[in-house]
Amino acid sequence: MGQDRTFSEAVTPREARLRVDFPARKKRCLRRPRAWRQICAMIAFCSWMTATASAIPRDQPTLEQLKASVSTAKVGDKAKLCVQIAEKQLNESDRLYASSDYEKAQAALMDVVTYAELARDYAIQSHKYEKQTEIAAREMTRKLSEILHSLGRDDQPPLEDAINRLERVRDDLQGAMFKKGAQ
Repeated sequence: MGQDRTFSEAVTPREARLRVDFPARKKRCLRRPRAWRQICAMIAFCSWMTATASAIPRDQPTLEQLKASVSTAKVGDKAKLCVQIAEKQLNESDRLYASSDYEKAQAALMDVVTYAELARDYAIQSHKYEKQTEIAAREMTRKLSEILHSLGRDDQPPLEDAINRLERVRDDLQGAMFKKGAQ
């Protein structure tokens, strides 16, 4: 009598688990075109949401906004703002060098050095953000060295000068953090 019942008429959960045709029923469900369409639609929707979420700007201030905020910020915050400006200009300079627009790239490169030096001055003056400024200067030096090796000999002198000035910034910051004779 127990074997004459259909799946929906199973009395106990144990009897339902022991049914042999349940996996076959599941396989039939996946063979249906409607199920595959729903699965593909969900995958496409998730992919679209991921792509649009990464394309949304995260309220990052523009270069002009950062430059304007340097003059109104507190002395302790000015170093951080100057580092952000220098990093943005470094990325712009890298992009311009890659597109062989050397005049604009050199102008952006001068901004990198100028704002890195300002960041050094503000960090030493306020004794805040010194370590982060030194680390950022080291990373900028490394990136400029990579750009330097990708250029021809005639285009290298401005980059070499910028690298030397950034190394001086690092030395000054390290000298301020680790004074000789202080224990």
